[in-house]
Amino acid sequence: MLHSEASSLMFSSSQEEHCAPSKDPVKYGELVVLGYNGSLPNGDRGRRKSRFALYRRTKANGVKPSTVHILNTPQASKAVNCKGQHSISYTLSRNHTVVVEYCHDKDTDMFQIGRSTESPIDFVVTDTVAGGQEGEETPITQSTISRFACRVVCERIPPFTARIYAAGFDSSKNIFLGEKAAKWKNPDGHMDGLTTNGVLVMHPKGGFTEESKPGVWREISVCGDVYTLRETRSAQTPGKLVEHESNILQDGSLVDLCGATLLWRTAEGLFHTPTQKHLEALRQEINAGRPQCPVGLNTLAFPSMQRTRALSSLEDKQPWVYLACGHVHGHHNWGHRSEQEPNTQRECPMCRVVGPYVPLWLGCEPAFYVDTGAPTHAFVPCGHVCSEKSVKYWAEIPLPHGTHAFHAACPFCATQLSLTQGFSKLIFQGPVD
Repeated sequence: MLHSEASSLMFSSSQEEHCAPSKDPVKYGELVVLGYNGSLPNGDRGRRKSRFALYRRTKANGVKPSTVHILNTPQASKAVNCKGQHSISYTLSRNHTVVVEYCHDKDTDMFQIGRSTESPIDFVVTDTVAGGQEGEETPITQSTISRFACRVVCERIPPFTARIYAAGFDSSKNIFLGEKAAKWKNPDGHMDGLTTNGVLVMHPKGGFTEESKPGVWREISVCGDVYTLRETRSAQTPGKLVEHESNILQDGSLVDLCGATLLWRTAEGLFHTPTQKHLEALRQEINAGRPQCPVGLNTLAFPSMQRTRALSSLEDKQPWVYLACGHVHGHHNWGHRSEQEPNTQRECPMCRVVGPYVPLWLGCEPAFYVDTGAPTHAFVPCGHVCSEKSVKYWAEIPLPHGTHAFHAACPFCATQLSLTQGFSKLIFQGPVD
C-alpha cells in the first residue's frame, strides 16, 4: 500500500472522503468521467458525480458463474430468476432460455455503473454534453447509456486486478438478454452476449504516461471476453473474438458507454498525478509572473480553481488567447472579421493571424494529467489549459462519438478538437516595468 501521509495528500479531494471505509483504506482505483473539469456543473451529489473511487468493501460482494439451467417455458425461467440469486438470462426464442446462476465469490468486490438510480448501481452516469458546462446541465431527451451498463470486478488481494464486464445486475439481481440481443454459445459451451449499444474499452500502449500511444478500441462481452467492434454500435452481429487481449483494466484504460466515456486510474497511477495543491501552486506561479495583455498592458490572472469549476462568469483579469498563434491577451472587442460569429474570426494585434479568440480556463481534474508539468498549452477550440505532454496525449486519443465516429476531444469539457490544430502553445507577455 501507499505511504499513508503521501496518499492522504494525493487523495485529499473532498468528494472521495465519504466513500472511504475508515478501517480498510485499500483503494482499487478511480473511474473519472471525461468532459467534466473536477466536478459536475451543478456539483457532485451522492452516487451522481464526475469521479468514483473504488475501495475494498468491508464484506466481499462479488459473484461467479455456477449452475446453468436450460429452460423451455417462460414460467420455468421466471421461477429460476425469483430464487434471489444473481443470474444472467439468455433468451434464444420464446420457449428456449438459458439461465446461468451466479453464486457468491468471497475473493472479489463488484461495482456497477449505469444510468439507473436504483440501489444496485454504485456510480450513476448520464450522457456527457460536449462543452455543455455553462451553468445548467443540458437535459438529454433520449439517452443511449444503458440503465445497467457495466460492472467492474476487483480482486480483494494484491495486485487488486480490476476486470470489466458488459451489463450490470438489476434490482432483481438479473441480467436479461432478450431475443434481439447479440448472443451465442462459445465452443466450450458457455453462453455469452453483448449489450444493445455495447461497452467499448481502449487500453493505451505503455500505460498512462507522456510516452503512451492510443491502443485499439474493442468491445467487451457480458462474460468479459474481448471482441473487435461491430459494424455499427448496435448491430446484431458481434465482431471477432480477440484471444490475446483481456478485460483487465490498466492505468489509463478508457471505457465508453455510448454517451459517456470513463477513464480508469489505478491507485498507483493516481499517486503520480498532480495534486490539487500542485495545480493551485502552478496557477499562483503563472499569476505571480504578472503576465500582461500586450495591447492593454493590464495584468492578467487565472481565476482560482473553485471559480474555474463554477464557470459562473468571466473575470476582468481573465486571460484570452488567439488560438491560431497562441498570443495571450486580456479581453477586448476589436479585430472582428465576422459579424455573425464574433469570436471565431479575430485578428491577433501582435501577429495579424486570424482565428478563434477564446477565454482560457485551467484544467482542474488532476486525473487527466499525464505529468506534473506547467500549464503551457491550450486545447483548440475550447481553451482549457494544461501541460504540454497532457495536451499532446489527449490530442492523439480517438474517442467514440455517436454510433460509429471517433474524434479526439478535450478531457475537461468533451469538446471535439480541431482537426487541423488540436492544441496551441501559449505565448505570455511578462510585465513591461
